[in-house]
Amino acid sequence: MTKTPIHLWIVGILSLIWNAGGAIDYVMTRTNVADYMASQPADRLMMLDQAPLWFGATWALGVLFSVIGALLLLARSRFAGAAFALSLIGLAGSSIYTYGIADGGSMVAAAGTAAIIFTIAIPVLLLLQWVYARAMTRRGVLR
Repeated sequence: MTKTPIHLWIVGILSLIWNAGGAIDYVMTRTNVADYMASQPADRLMMLDQAPLWFGATWALGVLFSVIGALLLLARSRFAGAAFALSLIGLAGSSIYTYGIADGGSMVAAAGTAAIIFTIAIPVLLLLQWVYARAMTRRGVLR
């Protein structure tokens, strides 16, 4: 078995922190925490209120498997790549609604540069996590 490189722990911990942020947003939104919901833009609340059931399911899939992927990465499991792949599928599904059907792109643009950067960072970082997990599996670091 290959020795665990220090970058695996760094990437794993950063991945877990990043993905936990998405999980917190999901849980706070789905449990309708009053203070959290009051801090959200009205356009987002309206979009979420009108969202179909499949949007919620794909959002949950994306969030859940991104956290599982990070945990599996830290556990040195070869299944981390599969978890990140499932998360990408969930993200794709929720993005179809958010940016295709509900026109969330206009909401993001109206929210400003930081929102645009964050919106781009989510799929880019998730894709990089998937690529990294696959590379670590091929190198024998994940078992």
